[in-house]
Amino acid sequence: MPTRAWFPTFIYDAPLTKRGAAALNKQLLSECMTIREIDDEGRRWSETNYPGGFTSYNSMNQLHRTSSTFGELEKHLTRHVRSFAKSLDFELGSRKLTMTDCWTNVMPRHAAHPLHIHPIATISGTYYVRTPRGCAKLKFEDPRLPSFMAAPPRKADCRDENRTFIHYPAEAGRVILFESWLRHEVSANQTADERVSISFNWNWF
Repeated sequence: MPTRAWFPTFIYDAPLTKRGAAALNKQLLSECMTIREIDDEGRRWSETNYPGGFTSYNSMNQLHRTSSTFGELEKHLTRHVRSFAKSLDFELGSRKLTMTDCWTNVMPRHAAHPLHIHPIATISGTYYVRTPRGCAKLKFEDPRLPSFMAAPPRKADCRDENRTFIHYPAEAGRVILFESWLRHEVSANQTADERVSISFNWNWF
């Protein structure tokens, strides 16, 4: 083939465990709801930065260090992060990837999370705790988009690798990983039930 693909963007999507995720999610959901109740600082921050929703991103953001339940989640995630890092051909030297941040997100109806990146991180991701049928997907943006300039639009039925945006359904029990520089967003939740997820960062420095 005269045309070859270069500079790919990788996204990792897999079940957290082969079994036991439902029991873990039940515990995680209970703790996420408790965190929303007791995290006054997080609720205040969310009023301005996460309208309609709740996130402990700016307050209780190291849950893996304060909760044995979130610590168990970290242990499961470690296997996935190592697998993803291997597929990226990272040369980590004597250092290793470590979870540095872990926080919860609760999205009631109409709550949304605009395009953003995770600065000062290496690998980021989300784990889904509760996902009502039809809830908002995780949307990723082609990182080359600002450089397209005079490029024509893509065909409606273009190949997946040529799309400028890609959507990953939110499904309880699944983990999604991506490099932290990749812009992503969650559009408004259109369901009556709350969408609950846990986000996290891993660093090697």
